[in-house]
Amino acid sequence: MGEAWRRTACRAAILRLRMFRHAVQAPERLIVAPTDLRAVDAHVAEEIINGRFPLAGRLLETGGKSPFNFSLPSRAFAIRLHGFGWLRHMRTRKSELHSNVARSIVNGWLSLHGGRIEGIAWEIDVTAQRVIAWLSHSPVVLHNADRTFYRRFMRSLAIQVRYLRRMAPYAPPGEVRFRLRIALAMASIAMPARASTLRKAAEALDREFDSQILPDGGHISRNPRVGLELLLDLLPLRQTYVNLGHDLPQKLISGIDRMYPALRFFRHQDGDLALFNGATSTLANELVSLLRYDETAGEPFKAMPYSRYQRLAAGKTVVIADTGLPPTGRLSRTAHAGCLSFEMSSGRYRFIVNAGSPKFSGRRYIQAARTTAAHSTVTVDDTSSSRFAASEFVSNIISEPVTNVVVERDVADDGRDVIKASHDGYLKPFGVLHQRELTLNATGLIVTGCDRLLAAEGEEVEGDVRAVARFHVHPAINLKQMDRESIMMTAPDGESWLFSAPGNDVLISEDVFFADASGICGSDQIEIALSYRDRPEIRWFLSRKS
Repeated sequence: MGEAWRRTACRAAILRLRMFRHAVQAPERLIVAPTDLRAVDAHVAEEIINGRFPLAGRLLETGGKSPFNFSLPSRAFAIRLHGFGWLRHMRTRKSELHSNVARSIVNGWLSLHGGRIEGIAWEIDVTAQRVIAWLSHSPVVLHNADRTFYRRFMRSLAIQVRYLRRMAPYAPPGEVRFRLRIALAMASIAMPARASTLRKAAEALDREFDSQILPDGGHISRNPRVGLELLLDLLPLRQTYVNLGHDLPQKLISGIDRMYPALRFFRHQDGDLALFNGATSTLANELVSLLRYDETAGEPFKAMPYSRYQRLAAGKTVVIADTGLPPTGRLSRTAHAGCLSFEMSSGRYRFIVNAGSPKFSGRRYIQAARTTAAHSTVTVDDTSSSRFAASEFVSNIISEPVTNVVVERDVADDGRDVIKASHDGYLKPFGVLHQRELTLNATGLIVTGCDRLLAAEGEEVEGDVRAVARFHVHPAINLKQMDRESIMMTAPDGESWLFSAPGNDVLISEDVFFADASGICGSDQIEIALSYRDRPEIRWFLSRKS
């Protein structure tokens, strides 16, 4: 009933806005254009000028016509196109041609979608992205624009801002709602507004920091990449407040300072972020551009107690493990069933990873990436540790989650850093717990692991329970079977690690890596079988050889 009520109320709010949009007052001018920190590509700008739109892994050729007159290649493409984030590429050169093309495309959107308020173009997150993009890149769009277009552009911005204000109560929790609040705060200072409007936008943004950014700086979605995406918009917003001399939202500075250590926590040796709970590939220059503004610089934490992740680091080796419960309710729509999964990087490369989430693929691949089998952990009987609702009405939320994770952190007598954790995701369907132990020695040259299937205290397991421990290998790493029990893992720069599990058959099998920057690609994985009756425990080792 809650979801049905939300959709009904949302439709009613849209209807009211359609009826009274002509009464929306358009401001005369923009006060400022916030800076966009995202990476720009002159090649993309040239492609767009030549009538080709390379977005979301697809290419649309328009022959110089408006892209909005065409059937778009995919939903992801449509979101990127209507979000207008690609306008940043048009600023690589300050030329009349770049401005004319950008303005023509915006004009095409205004003609076809400016007054309809429906479809993908007016989804809440897409509208928030577009408002941020239009404000940030207004200099290229409005350069030498005639008065008619200028007024039309400003009027549409005013309507979109009004729309976001109306939709705020119905925005889904999480990143979408946060971005909506950023867009409204940005609009309140970039466009002429009353003092009360500035105050309300700032207070609403503060509430999102309180409700979404955990005390350790992680986001409530438990997706490492969400913090990066939010910071890319929050930093320009903070600087715009400062430049204009406005009082900053109370939580803006402290919230950003809290988010930076979390970003460093999830950063691997190769500079990319760990692939947990919906994270995908990260452009290195975007992450570097953010870290330049990090005023909290220091060593990453060993643990994130509220986000429920653990980190082992020594020498050039980093191990990051998911030791938390999945988010609940609508926040779980993008969560993964990767409890007790881990990733390992050394030197310039990641060796063990999770499969990650695809950037631009359809629902089938996104759902496959959420399963336990797509993570470097143990899967029992081809079943995910948390199960997903099949109904699209509830947006594939996690309906049967892991409900208890027990974590211990210690330092062994020989100096090894130790994580020991267990979860109950397989207790109800199979009667077993999965327990995992990870250690890293003081020099960072040896990672050890132990995976066990255990009966709950006072319980008996009926029959046998079979499982597979999977270790997904990054596509850049070459695998070579050394013998039945061991596999050599070699990076492009020659660094090698030996994976071994004495007494076990260690197998190489084909795999899929969802989070490659160029799209879904093939990779390999290492597999070891477990059986509660015959082989309830496996011990494995990663030893650096060169």
